[in-house]
Amino acid sequence: MIAALQQLQGHFRFEFAVVDVDSEPELERRYGARVPVLAHGERELCHYALDRAAVTAYLSKFR
Repeated sequence: MIAALQQLQGHFRFEFAVVDVDSEPELERRYGARVPVLAHGERELCHYALDRAAVTAYLSKFR
């Protein structure tokens, strides 16, 4: 997912942070086995693999 996000950075201006979900009890409860997960705030955009269409649509709102 990291490599796919880095490719999207060529089209959209954004930053992302990698967080170890297993090291934070609240995140582990929220996401469980749905990792990797991509979220912005409380909104989950996708999990397991990058949903390029969903993330592109979401990022397009910020242009």
